[in-house]
Amino acid sequence: MLTSRASETLENTHLKNPLDDSDKAREFVDGIKDRAEAKGFSFQVLKEGESKGSRARLGILRTLHGLVETPCFVPVATLASVRSLDYIDLTSLGVPSVLANTYHLHLRPGDELIRKLGGLHKFMAFDGPIFTDSGGFQAFSLGFGREHNISKIGGVFPDPDRSSSIKAHSLRRSNLTKITGEGVHFKSLHDGGWHFLNPEISMRIQSNLGSDAIMAFDECTSPLSDYDYTKEAMERTHMWAQQSLKFHNPNQAIYGIIQGGWFEDLRMESTEFTSSQPFDGIAIGGSLGENKQDMHKILDWVIPNLDSRPRHLLGIGDVDDLFEGVERGIDTFDCVSPTRIARRGSLYITPQAGGCQKNKFRIDVKALKFKEDPRPIDPYCSCPTCQRYSRAYLWHLYHAKELSYFRLASIHNLHFMLRLMESIRESIAKGTFRELKDHWLGKALPRETSEEISRGKSGCNESGPNGYRVCDDDLDA
Repeated sequence: MLTSRASETLENTHLKNPLDDSDKAREFVDGIKDRAEAKGFSFQVLKEGESKGSRARLGILRTLHGLVETPCFVPVATLASVRSLDYIDLTSLGVPSVLANTYHLHLRPGDELIRKLGGLHKFMAFDGPIFTDSGGFQAFSLGFGREHNISKIGGVFPDPDRSSSIKAHSLRRSNLTKITGEGVHFKSLHDGGWHFLNPEISMRIQSNLGSDAIMAFDECTSPLSDYDYTKEAMERTHMWAQQSLKFHNPNQAIYGIIQGGWFEDLRMESTEFTSSQPFDGIAIGGSLGENKQDMHKILDWVIPNLDSRPRHLLGIGDVDDLFEGVERGIDTFDCVSPTRIARRGSLYITPQAGGCQKNKFRIDVKALKFKEDPRPIDPYCSCPTCQRYSRAYLWHLYHAKELSYFRLASIHNLHFMLRLMESIRESIAKGTFRELKDHWLGKALPRETSEEISRGKSGCNESGPNGYRVCDDDLDA
């Protein structure tokens, strides 16, 4: 259940929101755009609100290392590598941009070394735009994420009956962070040593990495954090946001991050504050509620109060999330899910091949039923993996622990996501986004609630190619 409390106005924080007046708001945003363009960063909205009730928008994000057509999915290159893939793979797939991890690159191989070697673009031989996060997510993943046994992938939406908190208690692990107003102390999983990040250090690391767009230092809270802690963390994030603006490399574009958990008044306060600061872009992060329906509500609170600056949704990227986020006006997404689940045997399929919300548009290729299956992962897919190899071959590679499996599976899943985003952009341009969303998310089928879908209770019984059934024995549900 989402909680709403009486909103505290921005004046209570002794700050004046320049967006209170429409003329001043335009001048404020125009000033930000002028400064951003001076460093080679700009965002242009080409089309917005292609149908009634939709905020979906088509745009172009320009950087010194090229442009990104939006809406766009940004693959994650945590350690300056999209796992198992190289530059040739990324280029052939048409990957326009990647996001690298500040905290992990600071530890290995070290941001100073990367700076000496010419920055991330030269270090990883990727010449497209690069985003970096601030390290703030690790305040959660190494902190309450471990203590509550919740992760951004899969566990970001606890069960509505709070059974996840019971599970979390039984699987509790040690919290490896110490958070104060000064910053975050992290205990390294590599050497056991303690490391410290604050806004100044995070901005210095990201400057050394040389990314095109960086994130302000923030604290990502747990879905199980209560109102008081979430408010305290949000206020820290706001303080750190101003410090990040002070210390960031002016040649890099910087995104502010809206926090506030799943509490409406906190999200609104953070939206107002973050929008009032001269960030080049706005990101939405942190806990997004108990289920995906809650996430949709949070986006509905936040996005109508944002201006024309680019909007990024941090760490979210399932198929239904992309449609729901785009419809609400999100421009870019990042998520480790496509390559992570590929390595674990989950491969994406389109609706034509039997994909639906219940099976999350995936098959589990490691299942025994695919051992002798001569078909490609998805007969409608044009990726190199589907054009050359069968499910049976991928089953074999997975169980034989052949390293080539990771590459072939990752190529397929990333190709799937990139082509999906391409079709979404085309549908916005043509004014057919709603029809595309209905095709993928099954409006023609009996409609269950978003909450039922998020719990995996929906059914889908469409037929795929060659007459095989969807969500039956043939697919991993």
